[in-house]
Amino acid sequence: MTKVLLIEDDDETAGEITAELADRGFEVEWSSDGLDGLAKARDLRPDAMIVDRLLPGMDGLTVIESLRKDQVRTPVLVLSALGAVDDRVRGLRMGGDDYLTKPFAIVELVARIEALLRRPPETRETNLRVGQLELDLIERTAKRGERKIDLLPREFRLLEYMMRRSDQLLTRAMLLEEVWNYKFVPATNLVDVHMGRVRHKVDGPGDNPMIHNVRGAGFILRAVP
Repeated sequence: MTKVLLIEDDDETAGEITAELADRGFEVEWSSDGLDGLAKARDLRPDAMIVDRLLPGMDGLTVIESLRKDQVRTPVLVLSALGAVDDRVRGLRMGGDDYLTKPFAIVELVARIEALLRRPPETRETNLRVGQLELDLIERTAKRGERKIDLLPREFRLLEYMMRRSDQLLTRAMLLEEVWNYKFVPATNLVDVHMGRVRHKVDGPGDNPMIHNVRGAGFILRAVP
């Protein structure tokens, strides 16, 4: 049974989430305090976590940061009433894998947890490497050779997904589902816009290209020979 750790101090919200996840076959462990939640995360090693940002004892982002420093890569969905872009970015940069603003539809929360659980298991490595390209999963930094690459959170997630699947053809539908958590394929150029930005940053002037567009099919990340 898939185990989810919920760290949420609002009893009503926690009850709704727990009931819905239990109905869908999840085993849910609940904590209403940041310090207690951190201890349970270390002891129980759940398959996924849902962490409220504002908690008594220790705030949710500090909980996540502490786990990432311990190299615990359990996927985390951050919940928060703070919906500004800066707040979302901070939540992701502190090690959250996805961010959901309150109030939310419970079905969306379940869909996001299911999407996180479909991602390949994280390795114990803190760095990903494909050729000259390197991604530091703890510091959230990227570089190609000695050149640093500045990435926005979504760009970081997109590049991480591609590096974990180097030499594989990734379709737009796959990227929309796994990077953006879409349950359907909308008529959008979202992937192409973000991919264009990432390619521009990864494949700088004079560099041999690493990210390739396979016309009509998708994209491939390859190490430079």
